[in-house]
Amino acid sequence: MSSTATTVSEPVRGRSTQARVAVVTGGASGMGESICVGLADSGHRVAVLDIDGAAAQRVAEQLRATGATAMACAVDVTDRDAVREAIGKVRVEFGAIEILVTSAGSVDFAPFTEITPQAWNRVVDVNLNGVFHCAQAVVADMVAAGWGRIVTISSSSAQRGSPGMVHYTASKGAVLSMTKALAREYAAAGITVNTIPPSGIDTPMSRQSQAAGHLPDSARMAEAIPVGHLGTGEDIAAACVFLCSEQAGYITGQVLGVNGGSVI
Repeated sequence: MSSTATTVSEPVRGRSTQARVAVVTGGASGMGESICVGLADSGHRVAVLDIDGAAAQRVAEQLRATGATAMACAVDVTDRDAVREAIGKVRVEFGAIEILVTSAGSVDFAPFTEITPQAWNRVVDVNLNGVFHCAQAVVADMVAAGWGRIVTISSSSAQRGSPGMVHYTASKGAVLSMTKALAREYAAAGITVNTIPPSGIDTPMSRQSQAAGHLPDSARMAEAIPVGHLGTGEDIAAACVFLCSEQAGYITGQVLGVNGGSVI
């Protein structure tokens, strides 16, 4: 009697087996910058996209100084045509887009009854429409390749609700839902779509919010986190690099909280 042997491939260890083309929005500062560094350290070619073109260029130059391959594009993610133009430049320079991380974001604080239509639209335009524009601009490349990674940066506010910033919370909740829907739609195409909702991360944006009195100081924030300290951009980058790797090919539509246990 004959038997059929099943060959099981060994899991991939270490850095990705292939250098990919990665686009990171909001890549010029904070978590986005850390993500750019992490992806570059993993061997990927990184396009740093940010509304601050000079800052994006600075990050790209720093990456190139370490031997990485990087470029910068100034872009407002709320502008669909500008996003497509920037992605086109990346294609010309690096080739088809294989990894997208949407880290560009806007935060605003106001009691619910004081949120103006302009403030609502601005936050939603950056946080939600920006993700839509970027994902739509690159997904055809991934479908054609039969491989892709999309990681959105949402927020723990979307999981637990945050008073005083309903517009921000709503926009990030929509990003979380969009992530799940995209994961369903493109799973069979070899594309994974996951989201990281951070909480308690020390970033320039969080420090600005603290200085304005919208958030507690770092010591008080740390006391409320089960692990007892704030996280860093590198913590977000480590999770993001994993989700963008070949090892994470069986993970899609998931919410990977990086929050020190503050949301369980």
